[in-house]
Amino acid sequence: MMSEKHWINPDRDKPWNDLPSLPISNEYYRNVEVLEQLGEAKAALARLHGRSAAIPDQKVLINTISLQEAKASSQIENIFTTDDELYQAFSQNNLQETYGAPKEVLRYREALWKGFHIMDQKQVFDREYFIQMYREIKEAKDGLRPAFTQIVIRQGGSGPNAGQVIYTPPRGAGILEEKLDNLLAFMNDDQTYAIDPLLKMAVGHYQFEAIHPFRDGNGRTGRVFNIHYLTKKGLLDLPILFLSRYIIDHKDEYYYRLSDVSQKGNWQAWIMYMLEAVRSTSDLTYRKINDILQTKEAILEAVRNQTPIQRPEQMIEMLFTQPYSTVKHFTDQRIYAENTARNYLNQLTELGVLDKRTIQGHHYYLNIELYNILSD
Repeated sequence: MMSEKHWINPDRDKPWNDLPSLPISNEYYRNVEVLEQLGEAKAALARLHGRSAAIPDQKVLINTISLQEAKASSQIENIFTTDDELYQAFSQNNLQETYGAPKEVLRYREALWKGFHIMDQKQVFDREYFIQMYREIKEAKDGLRPAFTQIVIRQGGSGPNAGQVIYTPPRGAGILEEKLDNLLAFMNDDQTYAIDPLLKMAVGHYQFEAIHPFRDGNGRTGRVFNIHYLTKKGLLDLPILFLSRYIIDHKDEYYYRLSDVSQKGNWQAWIMYMLEAVRSTSDLTYRKINDILQTKEAILEAVRNQTPIQRPEQMIEMLFTQPYSTVKHFTDQRIYAENTARNYLNQLTELGVLDKRTIQGHHYYLNIELYNILSD
């Protein structure tokens, strides 16, 4: 077990090839403040798990909450897109013809779901899992960065220390592989390392970021790993935790707490930060799910009472799987014929449920209430 002093990086300008192996000292898991925060985070996550598991058609969550997680995680890396741009690109369902920031966000979402299905079949995490997530996120074909690749982490922003080196990840023949294998053993082996999964997630996320195994995309790969670890441990049925929302709202602290481990060995503050991220975003995601379901029921009742639309349940179900809908969505699913779908969508526009928009010659129907819930 490594004590706090062993986790101090002596020289930020040189590769930290002596990055200690996991586990860390058990003292960090026994701290009263950590245990109290852990209890709150576990309770909030369990409530979210129970709520989401009770939803009959989970496409409502798959196509909405996960898309917002992808957007927030990409924002952390300064990849920005508007909600309108993102939802329009998503509604087209053609990643090959999507470009710029929306494509980056949608690739993250693809990784979120691809990794979820991969880990549903696998018993443990392995190097190949990380490589596949990196390739999906970055649309790349390479793998772990070569031993000669020189990467440094610099201070961002425009302050007096902007541009200064704050961390240099390890590099050299076999070093990344050795450190990743140690991380994987720690995360996979619950007998040797009998630690609560939320604590493991926090420690594992720091270690992955410190190893920095890829040329680019390490932050997003590490955040995908967080959610896949929680689903693999049965704490969530689907990868729908809006975890990156907390990090983007507390971005400066996120990077400060990471560097505080490397520079001062301050594990407790980092663990507390990550546990609060789980608690806060579990509550946020829980509220968003409730808002979506309550709004969906209210709109369904209005459609039943105020329109002649046939099979309104199917209509509303589709409208709540993503904010922007098209006639094609309904014809592809064989819910309605083309003219019927168009007629019904126009009726809902007149009712005030939808907002019809024409963009580059294509007609989109925006679910106003769903859009507002997700954007809040």
